[in-house]
Amino acid sequence: MLLTRLFTLAQTHPKEVTRFAKFATVGAVGMIIDLTILNVMYRFVLPPILPGLAAAHRLVVANSISFTTAVISNFTWNRLWTFPESQQRPVFRQFGQFALVNLVGLGINNLVLLIAFSILHQFVPDPYNYNLAKILAIGVVLFWNFGVNRLWTYRGL
Repeated sequence: MLLTRLFTLAQTHPKEVTRFAKFATVGAVGMIIDLTILNVMYRFVLPPILPGLAAAHRLVVANSISFTTAVISNFTWNRLWTFPESQQRPVFRQFGQFALVNLVGLGINNLVLLIAFSILHQFVPDPYNYNLAKILAIGVVLFWNFGVNRLWTYRGL
């Protein structure tokens, strides 16, 4: 049933399927940036700076920094490649919309990350526990970000 719907969507809206593939590719690059910065911040930068901070709190701080960096990269590449027609719109207004969508996405990302981490850290060793939790959070937020950005930030393109 789901595969049939996806196949029908691909046939009736091939441009949207291509856009989603580009959006997901940009997101994959963003994920590499996000995971790299998350690991560097969580494991090496924040422990000496914030030694008394609980692991979960340190994870949220590191995640917020890594997520924000990835969002800036994603905005740039989505504007240039996924939605090139959007370059006709004012960049600061569009970035404001993108940032607002991603601010909500950050909240969702942090929530999924913390819930998944609280479960995984009992069964999966560090650093795999928070990285698996982060990948799950990215997967959830991918659909939020594409849907809302497509309907609002890049509407009509």
